Amino acid sequence: MGVSDNLKRAIAYPREQVALAHATGAGLTILDHDRPSAAPANAILLPPIYPEWLGDRLFSHTHGCRFNYVVGEMARGIATTRMVVEAVRAGCVGFYGSAGLTPDVIEAGLREIKSQLTPDQTAWGANLIHSPQQPGYEARVVDLFLAEGVKRVSASAFMKLSVDLVRYTAIGLSRAPDGTISRENHVFAKVSRAEVAEPFMSPAPDKILADLVASGAITAEQADLARQVPVAAEITAESDSGGHTDNRPASVLFPSLTLARDRVAARTGADANAIRIGLAGGLSTPASVAAAFSMGAAYVLTGSINQSAVESGLSEAGRRLLAKAGPADVAMAPAADMFEQGVEVQVLKRGTLFAMRGKRLHAMYRSGASYETLPEKDRAWLDDVLGEPFDAAWQRTLAYIRQANPAEAARAESDGNKRLALVARRYLFMGAQWAREGTPGREMDYQVWCGPAMGVFNEWVAGSFLEPTDNRTVRQIAWNLLEGAAQVTRAGQLRALGLPVAPTDFAYTPRQFADAE
Repeated sequence: MGVSDNLKRAIAYPREQVALAHATGAGLTILDHDRPSAAPANAILLPPIYPEWLGDRLFSHTHGCRFNYVVGEMARGIATTRMVVEAVRAGCVGFYGSAGLTPDVIEAGLREIKSQLTPDQTAWGANLIHSPQQPGYEARVVDLFLAEGVKRVSASAFMKLSVDLVRYTAIGLSRAPDGTISRENHVFAKVSRAEVAEPFMSPAPDKILADLVASGAITAEQADLARQVPVAAEITAESDSGGHTDNRPASVLFPSLTLARDRVAARTGADANAIRIGLAGGLSTPASVAAAFSMGAAYVLTGSINQSAVESGLSEAGRRLLAKAGPADVAMAPAADMFEQGVEVQVLKRGTLFAMRGKRLHAMYRSGASYETLPEKDRAWLDDVLGEPFDAAWQRTLAYIRQANPAEAARAESDGNKRLALVARRYLFMGAQWAREGTPGREMDYQVWCGPAMGVFNEWVAGSFLEPTDNRTVRQIAWNLLEGAAQVTRAGQLRALGLPVAPTDFAYTPRQFADAE
């Protein structure tokens, strides 16, 4: 083999040891892989790079996974029970998309997951989303998680700690025989701002712990242990992603959170290394996954790209739309759960009118209007978007709100602007439901959570076996990203040693893995 061939082989097979020697003159050269025994005694040996070694090995040890890779939760069951099971079987961590589901549906899902996995397959959990519009919902879901033995919870959309989230993590604390504090219930806090992350990185507030002890929810010993450890040992930095996002670039957000971790450790006297920070958002190619690990991410989490996989709860029609998306085919739209506060989510723009319609609805609400005070042309547009007269939509909305939040329903009876907001929230909610179910005639109203990473993923897999959506499984997606990231890491390593690695040597084409690999 020539030098160029040896270099390409070293990149293509990162699991193989690489032997380097000083060439005549300056620099290093790669020795022939076919003759490893001929390597001189003073050769430099680079050990293999395995996908399993990317990230923090303590993370995989703690959570019982082969890879430091999380198949993230996607709300309302889009991250299905099947997706969770397949993620675990592929050696990853899987989170059930339980956010927005009723407790009885969540319970059935959790039991389905447990029935498909063995007791030693522990690398899975479920989503707990902050739900200020539904008083008591978080408490019921946490009760359910505790009853069903859910040991990992991904907490999303939290702007501050909640009593029930602290209760969940405190109940799982105990003192090990060697005196260390053992954590049975693990919180993965998904955050996009340092000021939101710091409370999760810190011990739980004394007042919350005291109130929980007074109510009998936790013991005094559990409260004492909770004062000594962070609420969450896993912090997921959510950069520019689908759904709820602050559109932060990963290269800005991740360092910001590592600095926040160090500040918290200095202030509390805790061990900064007890907090593992993973990265999510924008991860859809081997280069982006390798970059995340190179920045120091303990683990990576993928979302939008799994929504196009066969295990996804999204309809076939929605998955086809995703497979056509480009990097620019996304937009921000009002969030159904925080419509009045102006919070937005990132959604697919191509093939739908959802984002445009949602923004117009929010503009109507912000103007202070009620349906009755809108100009006639706006009322006609709204009825058309709703697919029924506003009064009929209001009655459907009212029936639900009276059960979920009676106080809010009572206020809306005498506040036309509030009625408009609640009907708009129902439309936004139904957009996701129509996309899940593939409802005919509602294609223009599909709400498909999606970040720009989906588009570059489609560009990367074009022409490969992963281009058809029927071939996209969470296993093949994860393994190709990780194998590719190992190759990119090897290419970067060799370039840093001064070898002539070409730009195209960083490319990795998806290949189909056998299930047993």
